[in-house]
Amino acid sequence: MAANTNLPVAVIGAGPIGLAAAAHLLERGIEPLIFEAGPTAGAAIEQWRHIRLFSPWRFNVDAAAARLLTASGWEAPRPTALPFGGELVDSYLAPLAALPAIAGRLHTGARVVAVTRLGMDKTHSRGRDTTPFLLRVEHAGGEVREYRAAGVIDASGTWSTRNPLGTSGLPAAGEAAAAERISAALPDVLGRERARFAGQRVLVVGAGHSAANTLINLADLAKQEPDTKILWAVRGASAEKVYGGGDADGLPARGQLGSRLRRLVEAGTVELHTGFGITALTASAAGVTVSSADGRTLGADVVVPCTGFRPDLDILRELRLELDPAVEAPRELGPLIDPEFHSCGTVAPHGARLLAHPDKDFYIVGMKSYGRAPTFLLATGYEQVRSVAAALAGDREAADTVLLELPETGVCSSDAGTSCDIPAVSADPILETAGGCCGTPEPVLVGFPTGLAHGRSAD
Repeated sequence: MAANTNLPVAVIGAGPIGLAAAAHLLERGIEPLIFEAGPTAGAAIEQWRHIRLFSPWRFNVDAAAARLLTASGWEAPRPTALPFGGELVDSYLAPLAALPAIAGRLHTGARVVAVTRLGMDKTHSRGRDTTPFLLRVEHAGGEVREYRAAGVIDASGTWSTRNPLGTSGLPAAGEAAAAERISAALPDVLGRERARFAGQRVLVVGAGHSAANTLINLADLAKQEPDTKILWAVRGASAEKVYGGGDADGLPARGQLGSRLRRLVEAGTVELHTGFGITALTASAAGVTVSSADGRTLGADVVVPCTGFRPDLDILRELRLELDPAVEAPRELGPLIDPEFHSCGTVAPHGARLLAHPDKDFYIVGMKSYGRAPTFLLATGYEQVRSVAAALAGDREAADTVLLELPETGVCSSDAGTSCDIPAVSADPILETAGGCCGTPEPVLVGFPTGLAHGRSAD
């Protein structure tokens, strides 16, 4: 980065990982320039503020960010408590974003729509490594501005790009036309969005912890609103993966979550439909009809898509990326996180070397660095950005010394879109003192070296 030391490093996204990246850059004497598409830092987490994380506070706060906050008189939350998403924002991200060192460098309502090299498309090679990056940013109100940067850290997460409801990785026929009948991935059915779900036919699609939590919350709603009908569709032949090991599960919160869901299905509170691969949605004034490949149909008023997430790579089209062909993570990281072979407890800590791309000084970090793999941990992201900041500062020894002490972990759900730190836990009181997806006795979706603690970034 020596050739462009007069320019800042651009950080895309002001969620937990993006703000941690900025804190580490500041400690290295590097000027960060932070762009957040939402109106505030942690805007994505705001959408699931009613969800409790599996990981305790001690795994959800970055060390460099904590040092900045502590210097301002901040009081750290109790380290063993399991925070809700809203608490993560209110007690950590908002105070961090308000610090003068961060606030003066943070642009909210600023969506990065393209990243390239100044005066070069991806086909040009000569002088590429020493040419500044160019970011095109759309600000609130429609103004489009361009910024130059010495390096780029993309921590924009995956929350805004959910996987489609259809099979084969494609949207089902009519899915776009039925958009008004499709909710967010983790709706607040007991709070802000109660009116949309009370007394309605609700179809939850997906076989992971996000689906389980939504189904349990809907069951609680149905106790108060008896006309609420709960349908659950999974592509697999059974829901055993979601139920887990029950009382024998090494991770108590996961076992309790699965056991409670099993009881709801057996009692008929939740109507389960297995082997249901969605091919079409047909919207009408009376609701939406959801069709399966085998000819079955389900009628609903609202569909909840717990189908996971994928990275938005369109903004990076003019950069030279090297991505794993299966999970769309950096090529060297991909085989280590492929959910067909690994859980969050089997991925080694990693940093700048594994996250590098052919375009020098460009890194994808956080949940987006995991591409389509679902079991990312916040702690993993914090170690990623510590290493990346060291690499950008020219401290290769520190960048390559990647260490991350995580709790004992079990097998996490491979439900797309469910990580061990973020949108993975409900507000169910059962989970307040129990462990969670990625850690025992203290759990860790939207931790740190994978296998530690996290967040489906949610950023």
